[in-house]
Amino acid sequence: MQIKKRYSFFELAAWTRFETFLFLLIAIVWVAIYYFFEVQWLRIPWTPLALIGTAVAFVIGFQNNSAYGRIWEARMIWGGIVNTSRTFGVYIQDMLTNEYAKTPFTKDEIQAEIKTLTYRHIAWMTVLRHQMRMSKPWETVLNHKTNVEWNIRPPERESSLENDLKPYISESDFTYLMSKDNKPTALLYLQSHHLRDLKEKGLIWEFSFLELENLVQELFSLQGKSERIKNFPYPRQFATLNHYFMWLFVLLLPLGLMPQFMELGQEFTANQPIISRFFIWFSIPFYVIVAWIFHTMERIGRTGENPFEGTSNDVPISTIARGIEIDLRQNLGESQEEIPPPYDVKYDIQF
Repeated sequence: MQIKKRYSFFELAAWTRFETFLFLLIAIVWVAIYYFFEVQWLRIPWTPLALIGTAVAFVIGFQNNSAYGRIWEARMIWGGIVNTSRTFGVYIQDMLTNEYAKTPFTKDEIQAEIKTLTYRHIAWMTVLRHQMRMSKPWETVLNHKTNVEWNIRPPERESSLENDLKPYISESDFTYLMSKDNKPTALLYLQSHHLRDLKEKGLIWEFSFLELENLVQELFSLQGKSERIKNFPYPRQFATLNHYFMWLFVLLLPLGLMPQFMELGQEFTANQPIISRFFIWFSIPFYVIVAWIFHTMERIGRTGENPFEGTSNDVPISTIARGIEIDLRQNLGESQEEIPPPYDVKYDIQF
């Protein structure tokens, strides 16, 4: 998916409000224990805590850089699918001719072959995006409270592959396809076989056939790259330990922050005795801010680890595929009523 506008502060606050309330509760509990039970000995020197925070910040930075790299690579792959699809569409329209045909085809027959090849390519994109949206055990961001509350779900979760496929391929192709495990690969095999048959009939010149086969090869390559990102998660040892380190730092932070505020309050006991007495409570908002920043940065990295999962920050492959379909079908000469509209934008999110 893709955000069409910049996050506002209120949207970001709403996105993280459950964790913010938890940080507020943690801070209140720690300060209450420290203040009412007078356990001033319960403290952690600031130096080791700062070292832990620095280490956590480095690990979070590494995670975010890696997650951004996965998102950017995924977007480049689907950008390649856009370019190759448009090239394939124009090639089959211009390369299917009677110039070398053994038995001339009628104009309607040629147009039917072009439509079959174009629709099968749309079917390939449909199968591929459904495959990319399939849930993996390590993909858990979509089940987060905020995503469930706002009903953040990609179109592939609202429809079945079978229903999305049937308008684009024949019954025989559909039966063949559903018997295969890797359906995008099966469709590219069918596409290649069809091109070979047309070449043998002379409807495609041999040189044109090689050009079209090169495009099929490029589609195989782009599919494999997309599958690589989908099927190989961000290494769990980094993701899991980073999450635990962040929470360890957040839970220990009050033990280093509260003594600092208590010492600051004691410095003006003579002039402001009331404020000095309650100054430790000012550590609560500062703790919430620091904990919120660390947690939000870590969560941003987690949401970017799997760019095809279907959350609000992922690559909008559904919108990309539908955009390609609209382009191809418009250039087939179909009317606006025959072509499906772009997917709806929800909360300014492209799916």
